[in-house]
Amino acid sequence: MNGRYEVKPGMMAFGTCFGNGEADGQVFQIDENFAHYRQAKLLARAERLSKYYQTHKYSKAVAGAIARLIVELLTQDHPQYFDYQKSTANTLIFRSRLTQETLWLDADWQLQQVENSSVFPAYSSTLDALASQMQEDLTVICRGRDGCNWLSAVHLCYPNHWAAEEKIGKNFAEIHQPVAGMEKINRRADAIANTMISCKPMVRFAWGLSTDTRLNHHPAPPPNLSVNQWQGRDFDAQNPQLYLRIERQVIWGLPEYEAALFTIRTYFRDCSLIKKDSLLRFKLCAAIESMSPESLFYKGLVDSKASILNWLNEV
Repeated sequence: MNGRYEVKPGMMAFGTCFGNGEADGQVFQIDENFAHYRQAKLLARAERLSKYYQTHKYSKAVAGAIARLIVELLTQDHPQYFDYQKSTANTLIFRSRLTQETLWLDADWQLQQVENSSVFPAYSSTLDALASQMQEDLTVICRGRDGCNWLSAVHLCYPNHWAAEEKIGKNFAEIHQPVAGMEKINRRADAIANTMISCKPMVRFAWGLSTDTRLNHHPAPPPNLSVNQWQGRDFDAQNPQLYLRIERQVIWGLPEYEAALFTIRTYFRDCSLIKKDSLLRFKLCAAIESMSPESLFYKGLVDSKASILNWLNEV
């Protein structure tokens, strides 16, 4: 909105009002597109689960704390869709009315069994099962006694040109090293990771441009699809399709477990509608114009920048 493309932490207090009503106070946002998001996750899992779900040094204690946090937030914010109870056998029962699935968890929040589920492959863990009940992707960052940090778990079925298998186990700076414009931030990487774990919950937003609304833009396309078909960065001035791809990212620290949950919710805004708002059109064009050559390359806009700007400025 300031007419510049910037790479910065941009973290704001969780619950900040952005004009979306109660949704601004929810970590997990559920809307009328749930079935579409769910299907995209199931397709990704069926392709190859390890392509989208990875863990590294993800301790039982941290896994249990993250599972408990997710369950409590889902049932607190969306009681019409989710509930959980303790059974007499020291077992937790979590139910989703959206998927009709019931998860049985032990006292440590480890997955024991699933009822009314036909997903393939079967859920491999509590995190895998819970991630499949929502419209967000999930990552977990952990911190060691020596102060080091690493990506401990990632369930990423809606990747925006990055891969779980390439990032798992890496620290904050290593994860973001390919991102153009991250140099200053990466010099403070450890401090930022510590903030994620130690401070109160925060929210931030990131944006880019896409020529389709496919949620899954893994760098490697599924079998039988070419990279050009898959990548969503091929602007056609004769048949213009352009969208703002926006990520709402929530950071929820668990300092007592030296960990933080990081959620990613993907949204799209049709740029043909942005064109009709003179202020938004001006701001978006200015932001694209302000991108460095490195940022244009990273965002896949080198070849299409001029044609995109021409199209946006057509009235």
